[in-house]
Amino acid sequence: MSDQPHLLSETDGHVAIVRLNRPKVLNALNLELMNDLATLLENFDENDDIRVILLAGSERAWAAGADIGDMATATKSDMEDRDQFAQWERIKRIRKPIVAAVSGFALGGGCELMMHCDVIVCSENAKIGQPEINIGVMPGAGGTQRLTRAVGKAVAMDIVLSGRFLSAKEALLHGLVSRVVPTEHWYDEAVKIAHAIAAKAPISLRNAKESILNAEEQSLSDGLKRERQLFYDLFDTEDQKEGMAAFMEKRRPTFKGK
Repeated sequence: MSDQPHLLSETDGHVAIVRLNRPKVLNALNLELMNDLATLLENFDENDDIRVILLAGSERAWAAGADIGDMATATKSDMEDRDQFAQWERIKRIRKPIVAAVSGFALGGGCELMMHCDVIVCSENAKIGQPEINIGVMPGAGGTQRLTRAVGKAVAMDIVLSGRFLSAKEALLHGLVSRVVPTEHWYDEAVKIAHAIAAKAPISLRNAKESILNAEEQSLSDGLKRERQLFYDLFDTEDQKEGMAAFMEKRRPTFKGK
């Protein structure tokens, strides 16, 4: 385990496991945690032994929002000077798949951090929302943008303007999370899914993640052009040769990330 009090980390084969660890404040996201989280994720992104990152909270709370004490007395210029969201941009640039193990509260910045992940495994007890409107502000780390792309304008308006929470089943119905699992299995299922993904070819995983994320920001024609290039690039990898040979030989492939 790491010695950072607000983050715990370990490796399990090709999976890096990171846990948010501020239980007294339901894993509220302060600037120090976000900076250290971005650094830790970047380190795992550069580690060739790691293929997938699992990001988890506790059963009670994934993250119940930003740490309001960090911002309560700040002015506009204070917020601009501290560059509040720089660490979020660093997390956005992580190339390896990030699996979120979400249980309990995923609110405000917690919901936004969840939406920065790639596969979201959600406990049945999850409560998800962007309630910033209740304290006189609005989402600022992508909550209005990623949420709208995930669930559509009408539902995003409802969630953001009313501050209401979605249940796990509602979040799945609206396409905000990937899977909903029983509360007693939320973490184990996320670990299992992370390992299943880590068994795939690492370069293919990175290229596929990039291409899917491009779909949110590029036109269809530009996205298709980049998708084809990323597809062609894989034919210069050893893993492509191994994967197709294993398919024809009816055996499991052994991927090396080359």
